[in-house]
Amino acid sequence: MLRGYNDMAYELSRENNNSIERLKWVERVARLMDDQFRIPGTSFRFGLDPIVNFIPFLGDISGFLVSAVLVLTIARHGASGKVLILMVLNILIDAIIGAIPLIGWIFDFGYKANTRNINLLKKHYVEGKYKGSGRGIVFLIIIVVLGFLIVLTYLTLKIFSWLASVL
Repeated sequence: MLRGYNDMAYELSRENNNSIERLKWVERVARLMDDQFRIPGTSFRFGLDPIVNFIPFLGDISGFLVSAVLVLTIARHGASGKVLILMVLNILIDAIIGAIPLIGWIFDFGYKANTRNINLLKKHYVEGKYKGSGRGIVFLIIIVVLGFLIVLTYLTLKIFSWLASVL
């Protein structure tokens, strides 16, 4: 039923059954949010997340909160800092772009943050990827955000000076 969990169960054999069941619960919820339904005659799948996001604000917040609970559950079961940062980035991208009307609705059908996070989790536990603290990723994010803010500030000042010269 749940692909990849036999391997993960073996890797987590030192953990108790409650941890394995909790991680299976995380995958079931992620499936419900991202891949529960299929359009007949196609391989296109979607979940409750893009449907709920048609409700302004409430849909975006509820999808974000469900994703955050999944990441917190994963964090409680020993995922590395690096994989957790990558997971938080996934849900932030989903929440920020998903909040834009029309574009966000279309984006939510294609960008499946919870499924991406489950794949990161499997790679982390089964293949041993994404070990470490993730400080490099945080540093890169800070640099990109600061660069974006500098460009945004520059463009805002240029627009205001242009408006001042026109008026």
